[in-house]
Amino acid sequence: MTRRARVSPGAVTAGKGSRPPARLLHPRRVNLATRVLHAQADAWAAQARLRPGGATAELPGARLAASGLPHPQHNGADLTDARLVDEAAVARWFADHDVPWAWRVPAARRWDAGQLVITQRLMGLEPASFRPAPLPADVELRIAGEADADAVVGVDLAAFGGSEAPARAWLAGLLAASERGAVAAVALATWRGEPVATAYAVHSAERAGPAALLAGVAVLPAARRRGIGAAISSWLLARAFTAGAALAHLQPDDERAARVYRRLGFTEVPGLQIRSPSPIRAPTPALGRSTVHRRGVPEAP
Repeated sequence: MTRRARVSPGAVTAGKGSRPPARLLHPRRVNLATRVLHAQADAWAAQARLRPGGATAELPGARLAASGLPHPQHNGADLTDARLVDEAAVARWFADHDVPWAWRVPAARRWDAGQLVITQRLMGLEPASFRPAPLPADVELRIAGEADADAVVGVDLAAFGGSEAPARAWLAGLLAASERGAVAAVALATWRGEPVATAYAVHSAERAGPAALLAGVAVLPAARRRGIGAAISSWLLARAFTAGAALAHLQPDDERAARVYRRLGFTEVPGLQIRSPSPIRAPTPALGRSTVHRRGVPEAP
């Protein structure tokens, strides 16, 4: 299962429906690991902009995305250049948007700010390496919309656990975009007429060029080991590549999931460190202490 550049001299902020300027990377001149890192940040920006209250910005040394949701796993800053970044300026931006957040730092980069929460694995796939998976018997796949919210959320919670409110809020924006056929595509798999799996793809075309994030691949425990997870992933990937994506990327939860994606052609690349923001010391005791937030990890059970 899979759970859920050149830096401008100043801030460029974009709200819903707008995109900041981006310098595209030439796929033949940039290695897969670098393209995946950029595509991850692109996807977070795309997801932020499809939601009411979502916003993105590019500050020196960091790309920022706020979903507008009050859950730390849904907002973050991708570190692009530790020499240029101003931690306080990044923290102020998220404070202005009133959301908890965390850093997303390339694992190969040295960065001692904040506290390490978790290291996320990353994988990438180019169209020429894609090996589609077959569709199991009696399984049907379709694009889901807002009317499918209960089914999609139910499968997601059964697979990943956690609280319903954050899961429903996160998936609501994706389902609305999926219904419009814009940015995101949420897939729903049924087996003998009953919902058994879901997954989604988020499309972007910014720093990494046309790419698709595969995420939220959830299969009911009773329906696992039937090839359904691979099939629903393969279906979304095929749609994305047909639509022009030159790269697919994801974060495997564990080695079992990574093996499934390797069979589809994915290659593992260096991952990301999820780090809590450094506490900012208040100039006077009256201002109180800063709160440390986390993002990018499942809720504690």
